[in-house]
Amino acid sequence: MTQEELFKKLIAHSKEYGFIFPSSEIYDGLSAVYDYGQMGVELKNNIKNYWWSAMVKLHENIVGIDAAIFMHPRTWEASGHVGAFNDPLIDNRDSKKRYRADVLIEEFLAKQDEKIEKEVTKAANRFGETFDRAMFLETNPRVKEVVAKRDEIHSRMVKALTDNDLEELKQIILDAEIVDPVSGTRNWTDVRQFNLMFETKIGSVAEGANTIYLRPETAQGIFVNFLNVQKTGRMKIPFGIAQIGKAFRNEIVARQFIFRMREFEQMEMQFFVRPGEEMKWFGYWKNFRMNWHKALGFGEQHYRFHDHDKLAHYANAATDVEYQFPFGFKEVEGIHSRTDFDLGNHEKFSGRKLRYFDPESGESYVPYVVETSIGVDRMFLQVFSAAYTEEKLTKEDGSADERTVMKFPPALAPVKAAILPLVKKDGLPEVARRIMDTLKLDYVCQYDEKDSIGKRYRRQDAIGTPFCITVDHQSAEDNSVTIRHRDTMTQERVPIADLPRIIGEAVSFRPLFQQIVNE
Repeated sequence: MTQEELFKKLIAHSKEYGFIFPSSEIYDGLSAVYDYGQMGVELKNNIKNYWWSAMVKLHENIVGIDAAIFMHPRTWEASGHVGAFNDPLIDNRDSKKRYRADVLIEEFLAKQDEKIEKEVTKAANRFGETFDRAMFLETNPRVKEVVAKRDEIHSRMVKALTDNDLEELKQIILDAEIVDPVSGTRNWTDVRQFNLMFETKIGSVAEGANTIYLRPETAQGIFVNFLNVQKTGRMKIPFGIAQIGKAFRNEIVARQFIFRMREFEQMEMQFFVRPGEEMKWFGYWKNFRMNWHKALGFGEQHYRFHDHDKLAHYANAATDVEYQFPFGFKEVEGIHSRTDFDLGNHEKFSGRKLRYFDPESGESYVPYVVETSIGVDRMFLQVFSAAYTEEKLTKEDGSADERTVMKFPPALAPVKAAILPLVKKDGLPEVARRIMDTLKLDYVCQYDEKDSIGKRYRRQDAIGTPFCITVDHQSAEDNSVTIRHRDTMTQERVPIADLPRIIGEAVSFRPLFQQIVNE
């Protein structure tokens, strides 16, 4: 199965089983806007709970807020978004499609890396244990040529982005002979800057309305509340403020399903530190956040750090946590050392002091900030794509069968248990209902008595339910049930009284948190 085929299956599965729907679908939808269905909202809430608990519960010096989406427009002048929140965009005249120029170049560089790895793999297979990767990269003429071209394009891109040289960005695209993926031509326009913020009006009448912006990020709501939280919470440096909320960007190049949308949700934490200690905490949060991702069990080889070639105007260090999606390694989280840019600029634009008085040193200063920022929707796509599994099975009679199963970590699964009476008579539904009434006090559960037990198992596999609890005729006699485990399909007989403990231990966040803190 190609990556493109898998990606199409993910999109189809997400709609068929109530995870994600196109927004306003009865009106033919709205580009790059999606709704979360009944299964999707449960998975999304569990992801947010996993993040929030890891931040606020595991750190005594981190608290949360929920700031408003609307903010005073001067906020975005101070943050630099009004003047600098732009994407370099380029159009293809034949396809009429628009692209981010830097993304086109990055995709070209990724293809060069793939070429190099293919040559390395072929050579490794040919030479076996005697293969020396480093020597091969240094001596093979074909590989050296590709590496040289890749490095030249990469260095030119970094310089062009740093210098905001739009003409050079176009020239790089032409020199690299990058073609439009739709038309296959190189008929490109000039590169232009496009501001990503949505504007709206606030006021009771049109004549007196003021222009404000839908926030393009949630971080500024934290910065403007820095002193409110610090003073009311009696917080001491270092401390952090966490927030989960909606943000809005007028993405012209919105694609790859929910990976890049115009309305999305962020989980951000700003950690305030003493100036000069930011790199120590930058290293701490890099390690902690990577451990948070890896604890989900999707394979360490699928994660990597990617240090930024071009630092944002506010940063002195930045890296991304990347995950290997069906369409390649892509960013799911950013970790940035933001220096004192944000609080310092808000001081200048507001005329208010945003300083911390350190009782230990007796000095007053503007704290530096280390940020972790993760997109909820990208994290949803990461979990969803990692969990999607197609399995070939062999029945007891030797015939072939298959199933699609979502192997979510149990703590994130939308539904924790399904209660299934074997038949709709003989008192079995009544026993099943009693179990349902007990378990639903603590967990999201489903009751299902329609169709054969095999079909019901498959439905639960498709939404990722870790446990199916089958009530049969023996259950009424000895108060026991058969519990089926999703991933292995093994079944065991257990007392009904043990169900809350069995499910509780399996779906708890505790094992994940223990992995994080013990790393």
